[in-house]
Amino acid sequence: MKFEDAAQQLSPEIYERFKQALELGKWPDGRVLSKEQKEICLQAVILYETAQGIPAHLRTGYVDSSKKTSPCGPKGDEADPVKILH
Repeated sequence: MKFEDAAQQLSPEIYERFKQALELGKWPDGRVLSKEQKEICLQAVILYETAQGIPAHLRTGYVDSSKKTSPCGPKGDEADPVKILH
């Protein structure tokens, strides 16, 4: 079975554990996620959400690009761009 197939067929409980682990940076037993574990969990969560038809605005990592806000405050200073690494 390919990774994509397995990720799309996760149980809802495993999906929630992966999401929580990503949010907290650690597993339920307290062990810290390694960089590789974070990458695998994130890929699995994204594939699961897509397969389950979860609306885009509710998916992990969704950014509403229709609203332009500045994290620098009311001055409107431009923030450094976010770089997404593959």
